[in-house]
Amino acid sequence: MTMPDIQPTVLVLTALPLEYAAVRAHVKEREERVHRDGTRVEVGRLPGSSWHVALAELGMGAERAGVLTTQLIDWLRPEAVLFVGVAGSLKDDIEIGDVVVGTQVYEIHGGKQTPEGFLVRPKALPGSHALEQAARSAVRDMPGVRAHFVPIATGDVVLADAESEIARFLRRHYNDAGAIEMEGSGALRAAHLSGQVNALVIRGISDRADTEKHRADATGSQQRAAKQAAAVTVAVLHKHRPREGSSDSEEEPQGATYGGDHIDFRGSTFHGPVTGKRDRRR
Repeated sequence: MTMPDIQPTVLVLTALPLEYAAVRAHVKEREERVHRDGTRVEVGRLPGSSWHVALAELGMGAERAGVLTTQLIDWLRPEAVLFVGVAGSLKDDIEIGDVVVGTQVYEIHGGKQTPEGFLVRPKALPGSHALEQAARSAVRDMPGVRAHFVPIATGDVVLADAESEIARFLRRHYNDAGAIEMEGSGALRAAHLSGQVNALVIRGISDRADTEKHRADATGSQQRAAKQAAAVTVAVLHKHRPREGSSDSEEEPQGATYGGDHIDFRGSTFHGPVTGKRDRRR
């Protein structure tokens, strides 16, 4: 397994090849790296920013996304995680080609089945405040993007019927959700459990989660939606700065410093053994 150099890294995750391709078009000087368990990423530079982007295509599903995001966070130690791709709209005013930034993400399948019916036990994970603020700032200068800052629903279902039972369930219990997708909650939960990792879900709307989904997909709506989501992601990363002390940040590093007869590790994170030797000339 080849480990990346210490550098400010953002982990950008996708589920589908077309989503991966839309982000990949913005990343330069790419190099493929392979985790010992086989997961692959391409690491490259985002021009005009201090970020190195580690890009991965994980496949579909929240459970899979959660497991692999945990693996990649442990390996790459990113400062931020972004899940980027396409989604179905759940609102009349959120149209195909719009971008939804998840203020929070709902896990929609939790609950308890009783004789009286299904009792919902909602779980919601907030998106990063810092990344959300960067997104709000970025889209103000993107006249070609119509963005919505609303909750997103995650479920292991491709919704293609607005009158189905699952659609009615969403309207009853998650009526402020603006879009539905399949991976966001897994990635956000992994980031949350890992500690100080900012995370956000950014989705381009490719269909209206109704019986016309196949027609929309046939017109190339998924590719267009993925490109919009990728463009917003890049704009967010031009706004959001690496943490103070990152090797490529413009601030003075806060890591280990040498003071002549000691090394000061205060304010830094150090991985590995340290061997000290006393100067006996004193």
